Amino acid sequence: MNTTERTVARVCVSQGDRACVWMDGEIVDALLTGALTYAAGSAADLPVTGDWVAVRRVEPSLALIEEVLPRRSKISRRAAGTRAEEQVLAANVDLALIVCGLDGDFNVRRLERYLAIAREGGAAAAILLNKADVNADARLAVEEVRRTLRVDHVVAISAHTGQGCDVVEAMIGPGVTAVLLGSSGAGKSTLLNRILGAATQRTAAVRESDSRGRHTTTHRELMALPSGGFLIDTPGLREIQLWMSEAGVAAVFDDIAALATQCRFRDCTHNSEPGCAVRHAVDPGRLESFHKLRRESERLTGALTEKQRWRSIHKAVKQLYKLRGH
Repeated sequence: MNTTERTVARVCVSQGDRACVWMDGEIVDALLTGALTYAAGSAADLPVTGDWVAVRRVEPSLALIEEVLPRRSKISRRAAGTRAEEQVLAANVDLALIVCGLDGDFNVRRLERYLAIAREGGAAAAILLNKADVNADARLAVEEVRRTLRVDHVVAISAHTGQGCDVVEAMIGPGVTAVLLGSSGAGKSTLLNRILGAATQRTAAVRESDSRGRHTTTHRELMALPSGGFLIDTPGLREIQLWMSEAGVAAVFDDIAALATQCRFRDCTHNSEPGCAVRHAVDPGRLESFHKLRRESERLTGALTEKQRWRSIHKAVKQLYKLRGH
């Protein structure tokens, strides 16, 4: 077999130094080359679900991933824990489908965070309010989300009965890659099964006490849809720490950014300054969320600056040792 020719493949599942890729019309196991792993500046540079990669087939059922091709979009968050590291959840995504249950899972501020990471990563977003069949106020919830988050694409659905799912399917046309985001128990896997027309993903009941579910999806996986589109299922996220710039925060809160131009002081923080055009014009909950996300962004920027400073120091020390012949 010729092992010298490289070809382009797409990552369906990524698990550490192994992956499954879609190449030549079939799914093939793949390994990351040592050179690719060594050259990566961080885990965020390694292949993730949705990535396009350059591979070399070495056996009929095995390929080597040699390069991650440039991403046109990505869905990222700050990795869980205290370290300032980026975790890329999915790459080359056109549309983020943010799923929220109309039960104890419903939380506008959490939806705001999902919306932020989608927009920061360069993906369009739609909010799917699931379990509309058990909530008589589904229409009011849709109106609240549209009004509060300034989002046009908000749909009440029921993955259980199929209500509204045709609207979701129409969003994922040929060549479109969508990713499902949301908490455990929101109904992401049930929705995926509905769209696929088969019980492909395992599902589980939610707890009655808090409407949270157990993690039935354990990894991120890209699947082909009958429509010709692609859908990435993801595990529920317990933490949604942002990985975004202050400019990204401003883009999510564009209404606040527009009003800020009318404040008396150019450096107005929208807290207690006289002549603030924002404080009395914006919903208090949204303004509080803006302040919180901006503080997160500022802390992240500070942490990254400190991390880069220490990297420079370590690099300089290594070069010094090398010059001295150690």
